[in-house]
Amino acid sequence: MRIEIDDKAFDMMLEYEQIKKRIRLLAIQLSVDYENRHPVFIGVLNGSFIFLADLIKEIGIPLEISFVKVSSYKGDKRNLKIKEEIGLQMSLKDRDVILVEDIVDSGHTLEYLLNLIKKEDPASVNVCTLLLKPKSVKTKFDEIAYIGFEIPDDFVVGYGMDYNGLGRNLKDIYKAV
Repeated sequence: MRIEIDDKAFDMMLEYEQIKKRIRLLAIQLSVDYENRHPVFIGVLNGSFIFLADLIKEIGIPLEISFVKVSSYKGDKRNLKIKEEIGLQMSLKDRDVILVEDIVDSGHTLEYLLNLIKKEDPASVNVCTLLLKPKSVKTKFDEIAYIGFEIPDDFVVGYGMDYNGLGRNLKDIYKAV
């Protein structure tokens, strides 16, 4: 199925049912790995909010939630400057932290956020990302422990991710044609 957003055409990549099944599996894995612990899930706004909401509904352990917001894109062109719009809202000292991302592509944003979190001296930090573009990542991250889907280096939209501010509300994920 093809859709158009603004001036760009997109084809279906991942249907919502596939996404939901994978999220259930990630939630089970997180629930087991963090059993008898009280982790903090930090969602990276704006893209991760739908993924994080669906993920935590499936997790069966006590947890806390916080958010950060950084920007590093203009349209579909990568901008290597990262701007912190909403910083950490709580102390992470001696806490188990799970950073929740919608997508990891170049890794520049992730590197910035991991450095920010590690300055807080957490007990542990891991990354849970819905999408990973392994061929695009410029840095090796040992912290990426939970991956929904590995995808090619396509520009994607939907399920929280946008193109020029549009498309976040799509329940499926589409790739640019």
